[in-house]
Amino acid sequence: MKQGTTIITLDNGYHIWTRTVGHGDIKLLCLHGGPGGTHEYWENFGDELADLGVQVTMYDQLGSFYSDQPDYSDPEIAKKYLTYDYFLEELEELRQKLGLDNFYLIGQSWGGALAMMYALKYGQHLKGLIISSMVDNIDEYLEHINYLRDTTLTPDQVKYMKACEAKGDVDNERYQSYIDILNREYVDRKQPPAIAHVASTIARPVYGAFQGNNEFVVTGKLKEWDIRDYIHKINVPTLLTFGEHETMPLKSAERMARDIPHARLATTPWGGHHHMIDNAPVYFAHLKKFLLDVENGTFND
Repeated sequence: MKQGTTIITLDNGYHIWTRTVGHGDIKLLCLHGGPGGTHEYWENFGDELADLGVQVTMYDQLGSFYSDQPDYSDPEIAKKYLTYDYFLEELEELRQKLGLDNFYLIGQSWGGALAMMYALKYGQHLKGLIISSMVDNIDEYLEHINYLRDTTLTPDQVKYMKACEAKGDVDNERYQSYIDILNREYVDRKQPPAIAHVASTIARPVYGAFQGNNEFVVTGKLKEWDIRDYIHKINVPTLLTFGEHETMPLKSAERMARDIPHARLATTPWGGHHHMIDNAPVYFAHLKKFLLDVENGTFND
């Protein structure tokens, strides 16, 4: 496969930014979170996995910073492209255009949701699945995220946030200052300067349509996210990797590891939602062990 950056034109005419790094027979395709985030926390995966012979491909989903951004203010465009089905079929079209098969798929957060949906519909193309920091339903996430907020902030701070949420006033400086506290504690604990930008790269129309204003409220389409009744149908070797100090509930991850037939759970000490950055040595040790075990046929031993 061609190395470096390639712009792929989809059948719908939009352009998707992709990048492939590394050489080897093991193929890994990466799905970023958000929704509406970017590929950037995958950028070092080629270097980290080079000793295993892994070729890593990442891309920015439609609407994200490096790919085309449709005019989502047009109701017809929003209706067509801001759906689960669109992003799932975009992934399958890219797989075909990239020439990938018998490959590993990793998804973080929102990307983990896409990865689960892909494994359920197109699992015949997968050699292995890595779900990084994503659960199979939103209810357990909301229960956990509210617990984190209640135990991290003062009662007055929580009361103020809830009042803002009730009246839709979530962009004010005081409210966002509390979001910053929670993000530093549970999302980006290491606060890495290497992927910082002078302007926000989040695709707000995409993020807002599915999530809402921030990680600690869900007002968009993810409010209905629940595939608990289906994950037992995922039949490829699966690694569930979660930070031990993050937004996603480990209790749900433990249940998922039991419900998915061929699954393993690995947790990262000190890691938040982006534990591939917060504690990279442990994260990559878990990922390498999974890849080697599947490649060597010892995953279920």
